[in-house]
Amino acid sequence: MSDSKARQIDPAPKHDDRADHNLRPQKLDEMIGQDQVKENLAILISAAHKRKEALDHVLFYGPPGLGKTTLAHVVANEMGVNIKVTSGPAIERAGDLAAILTNLREGDILFIDEVHRLGRIVEEVLYPAMEEFALDIVIGKGPSARSIRLKLPRFTVIGATTRLALITAPLRARFGAVYRLDYYDLPAMQKVVTRAGRILDVHVEQNGVEEIARRSRGTPRVALRLLRRVRDFAQVRADGSVTSRIAMEALDLLQVDALGLDDVDRRVLKTIIEKYNGGPVGLNTIAASISEEQDTIMDVVEPYLLQLGFLDRTPQGRVATKSAYDHLGMPYQEGVQPKLI
Repeated sequence: MSDSKARQIDPAPKHDDRADHNLRPQKLDEMIGQDQVKENLAILISAAHKRKEALDHVLFYGPPGLGKTTLAHVVANEMGVNIKVTSGPAIERAGDLAAILTNLREGDILFIDEVHRLGRIVEEVLYPAMEEFALDIVIGKGPSARSIRLKLPRFTVIGATTRLALITAPLRARFGAVYRLDYYDLPAMQKVVTRAGRILDVHVEQNGVEEIARRSRGTPRVALRLLRRVRDFAQVRADGSVTSRIAMEALDLLQVDALGLDDVDRRVLKTIIEKYNGGPVGLNTIAASISEEQDTIMDVVEPYLLQLGFLDRTPQGRVATKSAYDHLGMPYQEGVQPKLI
C-alpha cells in the first residue's frame, strides 16, 4: 500500500473531533465543580508525589454523567502515568484480568468502569493484586495443578460505579479513597456550558447559557448533549447564535422542560399518579408500565426526581409528592388510597 493511500485511510482529526476531546478537562484546576472531591484528590496526589509512590486505590461513585471517567483521566495526567481503561462487564474471565495486570507498568492506573459488575471469580484475582501487588496463577488441572505467584509493579486501581451498594464489601474495603460525586449547582453548570461553547466555537449569549444550564439536571454530560442539539437548531433555524429564545425553542422541541425533565421522567411520574393514584408502586411495575429498563429508571431517572423532591422511596414502593403534581399541573388530593397492585 502506498503512503498516499495510508494517509487517506487515516485522515487527520477534524475540528469537531479535537473539540470533543478538549471538552474533557485534563488537569484538576480545569475541572468545574466537585470542589471537595478535587481538594481531597489534590492532597492525595501531592502526598503520593512527595513519597514517590503509586497513588492509593480510588473509588468514585454517584449518578451517571458527573465526571467519574474524566476524573480518572485527570488523576492519571496529574500523576504523569499511563491509564488503561476497561469495564466490569468486559472482564469476563480471570485470565482477561491477568492479561491486563501483567501489562501494567510501575505507577500505572487501571480504570475499571462499572466496577460493581465484576464477576466473583474475577474479584478473587483482583484482591491480592490490589492488596499485595501479586497475581496468583494456577497451572494445570487435577492433582498435578500447582499455583505460582507473580509479582506485579505497584499500580493504582480507580473504580467507578453508579451503584455503590452492589460492590461487595471485600472489594470496597480495598479502596483507600472513596469519593461521592454530587449533582452540580446552577453556577457550576453555567461555567460548564460557557466553557463547552467556547471550545465548540458556538456563540452562546449569557441568557442562552442560563437556559441550557437550568435544564441540564445538574449533569455536565446532559449539558454538553443539549448544547450540541441547541447548536444544531440555531444553525438551521436561526443565524447560529444561541439566545435565550433559541435555547427555549430548541429544548421545547426536544421535550426538555424548564426543570430538565424529559419525556421518560414525565412518563414515570404520570404513571405513578394516573395509574396508581400517586403510589406506592414497585419499581418493576413502573418499568413494565412504560416499557423501560428497571436499571434505567433506578440509575438515570430516580436520582434526579428524588433530588427535586418529586419522588419518595418507601418500603412499599415509590410515591409521587405534591411537588410532582404541581409541576405537571395535576390536582393533588391528600389521603387518596392507592390502588392495589
